[in-house]
Amino acid sequence: MPEGDTVLRAARLLDRSLSGRVLTRTDFRVPQHATADLSGASVTATIARGKHLLTRTDSGFTLHTHLKMEGAWRVYRPGESWQRPASQVRVLLEAGDVTAVGFSLGIVELIETTDEDQVVGHLGPDLLGPDWDEDEALRRLRADPDRELMAALLDQRNLAGIGNMYAAELCFTSGVHPSSQVGDVPDLARLVKRAKLMLEQNAERAIQSTTGNLRPRERMWVYRRDRSPCRRCGTPIQVAMRGEPGRERAAYWCPTCQPAVG
Repeated sequence: MPEGDTVLRAARLLDRSLSGRVLTRTDFRVPQHATADLSGASVTATIARGKHLLTRTDSGFTLHTHLKMEGAWRVYRPGESWQRPASQVRVLLEAGDVTAVGFSLGIVELIETTDEDQVVGHLGPDLLGPDWDEDEALRRLRADPDRELMAALLDQRNLAGIGNMYAAELCFTSGVHPSSQVGDVPDLARLVKRAKLMLEQNAERAIQSTTGNLRPRERMWVYRRDRSPCRRCGTPIQVAMRGEPGRERAAYWCPTCQPAVG
């Protein structure tokens, strides 16, 4: 699932491409909004909130989208070929010579702008947002000290923006096993600071990396490197499904650098 920095880059793309422009054509290819039409409305802004995108218009309606696993927003000029097939289009927003296309979006809904809190109000402090509050994020994480760290990091109610990749990389760089309990993490504040730094750095570049190396296959410490040697000690990286029932995710770790607890 796309991480918070990926969503922020999508918001920036939509904001600079559409804001201040009048929509000349809209096409919502989802059953609940198949007849909706925002033509004539002006886009006022697109913002990211955690992994959610809010595209606001002066009509009083906001387009709420979420990339989920396979979604993406792309912007095209006349004559440019689409990078994905038309069958994957869920939203099309045309504003003069600019066409924004949302492919394979996991959530597409039109809501009244005054009701935005109903879809994002549950989120914790946004690591990349103006509302970031480290103390509040730590308070929420520490409220359940017996919870597995990986599950706590992925819970967007604690802090918004961390996905499976960052959860794995943060556990490794902090030297803790993904199944460690939150209360057993030796320096949780440092982990949270590192999370913010990782997302901020990757929000400014198209290629994600947590190692600082942008070469292919050198960008991550453990994520999707199962059976590859640990970059620190050479031990093969392990992978297993972990998490709470119904929310299991692939966890990656080095059994030497991140010894199992208990």
